[in-house]
Parts: sequence; structure tokens; C-alpha cells
Amino acid sequence: MIEKTFNIFCDESTHLEHDGHPYMVYGYISIASNQIKICKEQINHIKAKYKYEGELKWTNIHDKTFEIYKELVEYFFMTDMRFRAVIVDKSQIDETRPEYTFNDFYFRMYFQLLHHEIDLENTYNIYFDIKDTCSQGKLRKLRDILKWNASIRNFQYIRSHESVFLQLADVLMGAINYNLRLEKGDIEGKVIAKRKIVDHIANHTDISLKRTSPLSAKKFNLFFITLK
Repeated sequence: MIEKTFNIFCDESTHLEHDGHPYMVYGYISIASNQIKICKEQINHIKAKYKYEGELKWTNIHDKTFEIYKELVEYFFMTDMRFRAVIVDKSQIDETRPEYTFNDFYFRMYFQLLHHEIDLENTYNIYFDIKDTCSQGKLRKLRDILKWNASIRNFQYIRSHESVFLQLADVLMGAINYNLRLEKGDIEGKVIAKRKIVDHIANHTDISLKRTSPLSAKKFNLFFITLK
């Protein structure tokens, strides 16, 4: 078997304790390194087609931007890129338990996100969206947690504006989060364009966006962590 190198672009969403959101979501886009150049060019071509400037973000989806985000979703499902996310209901986190603080969950979530999906037959470069001044300390701890896996060659923080793949991860994670919040009644779903993007993703995946995906779902995989 020929060894391949994959780049994994990780991001987190609504992961802070007091941000007013009920779910914590961590996700990634995985892409073979030899496909990065062409996929980046194609995504930038789509942006140019719609005269879209700036970063691709879930928060930027509205009626006027719907078509570009719809095409981006379609492009993702046409490629070999993969998406995976882990989700936890924050109400289940009990900070009175040892190693169950919100800061601890940063590392628990990334461990769950990555360690099941990384094999020893290939090599991986893992990139994280830099968030704050504590990032380098977190990076060192993540490296220690995952150091058992010799197939991981590189850990690095980058900024989201530097990577369309981080931006695409943000869009897909945003859709998952938005859909869960609609289900919970946390929001009213007034942004029709966002609801349509969620439906568009669901139609392509043919799996539920509200529960853990079957193991066979490699293209688009969700894992819901239950703590109670």
C-alpha cells in the first residue's frame, strides 16, 4: 500500500463556557496533500465567480450569499475531502468532576475528533485555527496527548484567513450547530438561507445531522459525546 499524506484543518465552534450556546462543536476538513492546490484553486474560483471577498464563514450566510455557499457545499461533496465533527451538549459537563472543566474539554474533544480517524498507514499534518494567546501552550499539550501516533508529522496553528479549508470547516460546523439549535428551540430559524444550506447538506449526506453517524459514513461523519 502506498503511503499518503493528509492535511487536517481543525476548528472549534461555540466552545466557551459562557457564550450563550448550548453545544460545543469541534470539527475538521481532511484533504490529501496532493489535492490541496487544485481544491484551493477551485474554491477561489467559486469565490471569484460570485465576486465574494473575505473569509467564508457560517455567519456570513444570508439571502444574498446563499448561491455561493450552496455551490461550495456541492463542490465539497464532489471532492475527496472529508468532514468530521464531535459534539457535546454543554449542560452535560459537570465541572465538579476532576478533569471535567471546560478547559479540559478542549483536549478531550480534540482527542475524540482525531485519534479514531488517524491510522498508521499514512502520514498527517494537523493545523488548528489560532484563537488566543494560550494557543501555543494548548498546542504543546495536544502534541503530548497524541504523541503515541507516529503518523502525525506536524502540529501547527494557522489563522483562518490563511486557509480556505479552515473556512470550509467553519461553514459545515456552523450548519451542524445551527440545526441542533433549531431542534432545541434555541433559535427561531429566521435566516432562511441558513436553513436551506442545512437542508442541502442533509440531502447530500443521507444521514441524520442530529445523532452519531454510522461507521460507514466516511465522507461526512458526526460523533455525539454522551456524558450522562
